[in-house]
Amino acid sequence: MTTAAEKEWFQQSGLYDPANEHDACGVGFVAHIKGQKSHAIVTQALKILENLDHRGAVGADALMGDGAGILIQLPDALYREEMSKQGVELPPQGEYGVGMIFLPKEHASRLACEQEMERAIRAEGQVLLGWRDVPINRDMPMSPTVREKEPVIRQVFIGRGTDVIVQDALERKLYVIRKTASAAIQRLKLKHSKEYYVPSMSSRTVIYKGLLLADQVGTYYLDLQDERCVSALGLVHQRFSTNTFPEWPLAHPYRYVAHNGEINTVKGNYNWMKAREGVMSSPVLGDDLKKLYPISFPDQSDTATFDNCLELLTMSGYPISQAVMMMIPEPWEQHTTMDERRKAFYEYHAAMLEPWDGPASIVFTDGRQIGATLDRNGLRPSRYCITDDDMVIMGSESGVLPVPESKIVRKWRLQPGKMFLIDLEQGRMIDDEELKASLASTKPYKQWIDNLRVKLDDVATAQAGHPAPETTSLLDRQQAFGFTQEDIKFLMAPMAANGEEGIGSMGNDSPLAVLSDKNKPLYNYFKQLFAQVTNPPIDPIREAIVMSLVSFIGPKPNLLDINQVNPPMRLEVSQPILDFEDMAKLRNIGQSTQGKFRSHTLDITYPIQWGREGVEAKLASLCAEAVDAIKGGHNILIISDRGVNATQVAVPALLALSAIHQHLVREGLRTTAGLVVETGTAREVHHFGVLAGYGAEAVHPYLAMETLQAIHKELPGDLSADKAIYNYVKAIGKGLSKIMSKMGVSTYMSYCGAQLFEAIGINKETIDQYFTGTASRVEGIGVFEMAEEAIRMHKAAFGDDPVLAGMLDAGGEYAWRTRGEEHMWTPDAIAKLQHSTRAGNFNTYKEYAQIINDQNKRHMTLRGLFEFKIDPSKAIPLEDVEPASEIVKRFATGAMSLGSISTEAHATLAVAMNRIGGKSNTGEGGEDPARYRNELKGIPIKKGETLKSVIGESQVEVDLPLNDGDSLRSRIKQVASGRFGVTADYLSSSDQIQIKMAQGAKPGEGGQLPGGKVSEYIGKLRYSVPGVGRSEEHTSELQSH
Repeated sequence: MTTAAEKEWFQQSGLYDPANEHDACGVGFVAHIKGQKSHAIVTQALKILENLDHRGAVGADALMGDGAGILIQLPDALYREEMSKQGVELPPQGEYGVGMIFLPKEHASRLACEQEMERAIRAEGQVLLGWRDVPINRDMPMSPTVREKEPVIRQVFIGRGTDVIVQDALERKLYVIRKTASAAIQRLKLKHSKEYYVPSMSSRTVIYKGLLLADQVGTYYLDLQDERCVSALGLVHQRFSTNTFPEWPLAHPYRYVAHNGEINTVKGNYNWMKAREGVMSSPVLGDDLKKLYPISFPDQSDTATFDNCLELLTMSGYPISQAVMMMIPEPWEQHTTMDERRKAFYEYHAAMLEPWDGPASIVFTDGRQIGATLDRNGLRPSRYCITDDDMVIMGSESGVLPVPESKIVRKWRLQPGKMFLIDLEQGRMIDDEELKASLASTKPYKQWIDNLRVKLDDVATAQAGHPAPETTSLLDRQQAFGFTQEDIKFLMAPMAANGEEGIGSMGNDSPLAVLSDKNKPLYNYFKQLFAQVTNPPIDPIREAIVMSLVSFIGPKPNLLDINQVNPPMRLEVSQPILDFEDMAKLRNIGQSTQGKFRSHTLDITYPIQWGREGVEAKLASLCAEAVDAIKGGHNILIISDRGVNATQVAVPALLALSAIHQHLVREGLRTTAGLVVETGTAREVHHFGVLAGYGAEAVHPYLAMETLQAIHKELPGDLSADKAIYNYVKAIGKGLSKIMSKMGVSTYMSYCGAQLFEAIGINKETIDQYFTGTASRVEGIGVFEMAEEAIRMHKAAFGDDPVLAGMLDAGGEYAWRTRGEEHMWTPDAIAKLQHSTRAGNFNTYKEYAQIINDQNKRHMTLRGLFEFKIDPSKAIPLEDVEPASEIVKRFATGAMSLGSISTEAHATLAVAMNRIGGKSNTGEGGEDPARYRNELKGIPIKKGETLKSVIGESQVEVDLPLNDGDSLRSRIKQVASGRFGVTADYLSSSDQIQIKMAQGAKPGEGGQLPGGKVSEYIGKLRYSVPGVGRSEEHTSELQSH
């Protein structure tokens, strides 16, 4: 348990950020299909909760977990009798609602919260029937830290006002009361107002939850033990939070859902929901809609934000199952055999709401129906069974409730993207096929799509094909945007030639952008995050069916328009990288769509004589111009830096895009227009990823494409300029799918605006103003320095440096170059290392060590900026410290396979580690049985034997002499996804087995062992074909013992 002050301290001085809060948990429910209520169901649900105990988290304090809870239907008889003891006669069931409320312990704050609640009830014209103290078990053993934060738990009973006729209308009123009261209480800014929270407020369901262990829920809340507490459903959840502090309100279930998994796109979903607040309107909620804002708060957990959105959709009149299908759609884009009507249903709603993407097993209920769905990749388990007495039991794993086999009628699991629903009022279970078919055929979605959808590919090509010829030379513009020879040679040429990214060696020993003394593109200050709990990751190649690069450019329809009155047209592109023809179409889109779409170009260049100070005013005027353009009827904004010339310098495209995107979100206008970036800065996959992450619905990298037009004749394969550009676009698309999949995201629409990046080396003011909500734990440059880097590149381009007059800068990022980028491993360092080992010279080794360790002289790494604080008065006597010979026994080498390193190096590591008593690791390429077979039989190696004599002369280039008792056996054997070289002997020869989880789960494709390196010997060890390349991963990031 952590106080608000402690959290704030963690945030300012540590790495904690409330924006990273996610949950990973156990979830389950039990329900009676025919809707028969009984106390047994409540008891069984609590039993499921106890059996999911192992899915929850418990820390050092055995009495404190991450929270657990249960959602049941309103137990009318219990409440009716309990309230009559106070002299309150409850109206008939369905005509009153119950709010379960956590209140502050501090007396005056509690009264203030209760008064605000009563005021909200009166303001909405409903009737306050009375309050009830929820009976709890005071004698139950509870951790002191939990007890300290324990709220006062009370229920408020609210009767329907005269204007409310049906139960749905009462539900909506209760929703408005809860939101307005909560907003009013937070506005009071009381010290204790954060302790106020409403777990549930409904006429159908009630939630009993808290910071309790799984087996405590039923003990703590005495209501749940009462025989009168009956329900036809019980939904339970045991929380295991990842990077959240356990709190009472954060326990699940939420008001509509319980969730196991992680919504990876939540930041983007939150931003898009916020952006919609300015323009949404609802025929059902009417004027009440405004009272509900904000729908979500920025520091909630992902599930809470999901629940807020689902609640809004349900309250606006969508059936709960349809709302869930809109939020977590099946993969429809590549699905060729899907029913046309169902596909049209998904496509119609895709433009209204971007998918909430990530691994998720979600159980949802509104008290009348209870259902479950799985994300499109099926990355979380969900098992269910149906018994002969009409019970359905579902859980994160089978066996959560013991049921005799003879009673089970059906057992199955939820499959990816599938859903089932139990309708307690109809008394039946509806499977995925029937449920979706009936929803898809309620409205003529197919016809609507045909009328509303404009595909950019189908738009007639504009007459004015290519833009006006450039007056500025290609070389000058390339230099102004920081192109180097390496960009063309190592990045763009392989993409244009082969349609995929080039293969490079892993690791990067050049400095961070903020520490480099070269001018870096702004993109390099951003690092792609990767999913924290998403294992295993999506494979974007084999699982291409779930990936989608479809993007909609332009205004988003009104999300809450359930009557579909006059929805806007949507402009669809099959992938977000536009070529010259696409851009020409966009510029003239007004003519070809009869003015339904109108584009406006925002020029992001400004006169260079304004200097670096000019950037702030330019950004402000761009934001204002964007707002004016939208108000003037334009709905596609093209952010362009084509105006660069000798006197005009461009604002970095990413900075301009993010500034405009965030400004439009704040102004409530972002969903009324699309943003397209036309830039000379973007050339590699990462650049497009960052632009997408900060809101670009499409990108036109005109300079990269012009460069390819200029060099296509020099590329292998006799490519035309168009084919080179086509290949390049294809490669960028593959790269984007790869990046998204590492983040557990399948669709470009979810990735767009999701800001799945952290900034390294950008100061807080700039982040808050222009990249709002991005984590930046290491501050650095601001907006003026960004402009300064752009101006320096511009001056180099249009200056008179003789070296740059006829060619691009060499670069030196990927290979060491004189006057190029600094590298940790300089030719000098490598020469000294080789010299010292060959000559056995310790002094030369010390010179080498000095070069590597002296990172603070050349600013290469963040750690190089630290110095040890040495205080002689705190020194420990040497006798008290373990001898070095003991400490080294705990050392283990990195896992480098034979193949990624030579036979000699692999064997040398094993011998060296075994001599000092440490452990070497095979890596994932197997190990020659000759290296361990004799040792396991008890035959030791004798002095005079060599590596050649043990494994055969033909496998070794340089022999390695061995001593008595040496061992060539790697004590740690690795088992990776490819299971290369894994045999029973291999496993039994290990002291430890290291299993690689989610291979390749970090951004980047992972290691490649090119075919030329797969020799006969390596092929034999790996049980694979010599000469054929292997994909592998030499990282220890996600390995677990």
